[in-house]
Amino acid sequence: MILRARVCVVGITAATFCAALLVPATPAYASAPGLAISVPSSVSFGSFSAGARTITANLGTVTVETSSALAHDATWTATVSTTAFTTGGGSAAERVAAGSVTYLAGTATASSGFGVNACAPGQVTAASLSVSRTAFSCTGVSLSPSTSLSWNPQITIAVADSNVVGTYTGTITHSVV
Repeated sequence: MILRARVCVVGITAATFCAALLVPATPAYASAPGLAISVPSSVSFGSFSAGARTITANLGTVTVETSSALAHDATWTATVSTTAFTTGGGSAAERVAAGSVTYLAGTATASSGFGVNACAPGQVTAASLSVSRTAFSCTGVSLSPSTSLSWNPQITIAVADSNVVGTYTGTITHSVV
């Protein structure tokens, strides 16, 4: 079973290249009880001048939870992917390819119900989202009725000299199985 939580990243401009804002996303829940993923409801990437070549910001807290009335297998893998970021008609000058977006999971910001070393970030160095990547994973049986793991990934968008000023939008998707 795959759960998906999407975050739409929107750029807002005036005389700037790009300011990004995470638009509210509905948390996704498993149809089978016990597994859930949630993503930030909103966060601002700030404003960036027309000369900016990289935009780096934390996405906000991503959380995966499991629950059961009994001890349970709390093994899961969360993946992340992105669309291209586009403005206007999406021509070459109005497009930042998914491969120009990198993801760094970082360390867990909160964890409960897991044993020591049960969870590991998938991306300990920034990796291009030209393909889907492992964001985080946890393994093992939990004796606790619930588990929770959170992290706050860093996103970097490399902007080409040829990109035009505009409002760029794209979607970053976290999935968990």
